[in-house]
Amino acid sequence: MASEIHQTGPICLIENTNGRLVVNPEALKILSAITQPVVVVAIVGLYRTGKSYLMNKLAGNNKGFSLGSTVISHTKGIWMWCVPHPKKPGHTLVLLDTEGLGDIKKGDNQNDSWIFALAILLSSTFVYNSMGTINQQAMDQLHYVTELTDQIQSKSSPGENDYEIEDSADFVSFFPDFVWTLRDFSLDLEVHGQPITADEYLEYSLKLKQGTSEKDKNFNLPRLCIQKFFPKKKCFVFDRPVNGKKLAQLEKLHDEELDPDFVRQVADFSSYIFTNSKTKTLSGGIKVNRPRLESLVLTYVNGISSGDLPCMENAVLALAQIENSAAVQKAIAHYNQQMGQKVQLPTETLQELLDLHRASEREAIEVFMKNSFKDVDHLFQKKLEAQLDKKRDVFCEQNRKASSDRCSALLQDIFSPLEEEVKAGIYSKPGGYRLFIQKLRDLKTKYHEEPRKGIQAEEILQTYLKSKESMTDAILQTDQTLTEKEKEIEAERVKAESAQVSANMVEEMQIKHQQMMEEKEKGYQEHVKQLTEKMERERAELMEEQERTLTSKLQEQTRLLKERCQGESTQLQNEIQKLQKTLRKKTKRYGFHKLKI
Repeated sequence: MASEIHQTGPICLIENTNGRLVVNPEALKILSAITQPVVVVAIVGLYRTGKSYLMNKLAGNNKGFSLGSTVISHTKGIWMWCVPHPKKPGHTLVLLDTEGLGDIKKGDNQNDSWIFALAILLSSTFVYNSMGTINQQAMDQLHYVTELTDQIQSKSSPGENDYEIEDSADFVSFFPDFVWTLRDFSLDLEVHGQPITADEYLEYSLKLKQGTSEKDKNFNLPRLCIQKFFPKKKCFVFDRPVNGKKLAQLEKLHDEELDPDFVRQVADFSSYIFTNSKTKTLSGGIKVNRPRLESLVLTYVNGISSGDLPCMENAVLALAQIENSAAVQKAIAHYNQQMGQKVQLPTETLQELLDLHRASEREAIEVFMKNSFKDVDHLFQKKLEAQLDKKRDVFCEQNRKASSDRCSALLQDIFSPLEEEVKAGIYSKPGGYRLFIQKLRDLKTKYHEEPRKGIQAEEILQTYLKSKESMTDAILQTDQTLTEKEKEIEAERVKAESAQVSANMVEEMQIKHQQMMEEKEKGYQEHVKQLTEKMERERAELMEEQERTLTSKLQEQTRLLKERCQGESTQLQNEIQKLQKTLRKKTKRYGFHKLKI
């Protein structure tokens, strides 16, 4: 729902004040208004390299993120602009513009490293912006990528080898796609006289040197990190947009005033980002929406502020705690809503209420399963189960009370005239007992015919009749038309009838108890069933993610092996050529001109 987003310009998300990173509460309020999945694009690079211009274009504007036109970095901290995604309905495009790295006024590389790491952790597409070509200077400026394993943990309790570049699979699973944008690029895209694409130029620039010297290691390290950490890489080159002082007024210039090739290149870049940037996803295929992105920002920045390394596993677990707690509340709210709409107390039978409970419980569990993830040891599901059991018991008690109140009111309406007649002495005469018993039967029949008395109907009736036994016995004893023997027989009949009613009530209570036990078992089985189905889905998703990670790692290893083989083949060819040259010299020296090599 794009209508939810009303951010007309960027706002600072993470402030950088005196070298300290602080989350801006106003920016979090904007995030809290977004309910859709988010595509997060972050851009990083040296200051004064034109990062903000590209981000403004992605936002569909010429102005927004501050461009600046001096040698001092304008953007401080990390700024955010949330706009409706132009190509993916139902998604929000979150643009993150970071302060320029290497600002001469900061003098603190550690601060730059955290900005770099946060941009990677929060984004689904990471854009690195630099000037000119990909040469060793450009690689040296990208030294932050070599420090990532010092800035980020994938696990809360890493093993002793988990920080090594060779064990990068955990990082690959949650690192964003990598896009390198080269500004003011003036060279021809060709190698050995053959034209190449910008992507091929990037791959060529990332080739490793064969050698083990310290110089070779320093040359290879940033290249190896990019190859290992980022599963998908893309490169764009941009011509200089304008010449001279007009460059300082770039945001005020219209497209027709810019170099046509530059305008086309910006359009190609924007189209690629809109089409190929994925929804921000965490390990396990968890799609990030507003509350999740908000939680990630707070978790990472608070971790940095407390001196800890941002840990992906801890961030996901913290996120799970928040979301699973909310999932329980959503499930209970859905249960309450469904029961409120479906249940009319009192119900005629206990089973009617339990059937309604089970249907609502099933839907509530579905709501929880849909909104929860990484419920370690199923703690939150157990909380939900306990709350649903309590809700069921509360409804049963409310049902019992509603039935009792309804039946008591009916008895008052139906039997109060009879009580008045007894007080008036109408039945204190010969033959009065038979008249009283007949009237009593008629009133009981009328009571039984009344609808929606509920589960307490018989118990409340028998309790009432038992309370009137003395009145009945008094009428019996005063009826002079009955012999003593008839009175004894009638008293025994009433006593036997009362005993039978009591036995029936005990049996009914046992049946209700059995129904409750069966309902608890059915509820438990429903929890197990839905949990099993969810675990199967998560297992399949995890296997897919592991397969993607393994495939990426194997492809990278294959490529490196191929490069190594090519390097060794070239070295072998060079050795053969040297040997041939030596042999030619020797044959010429000793006059073996007929010797063919």
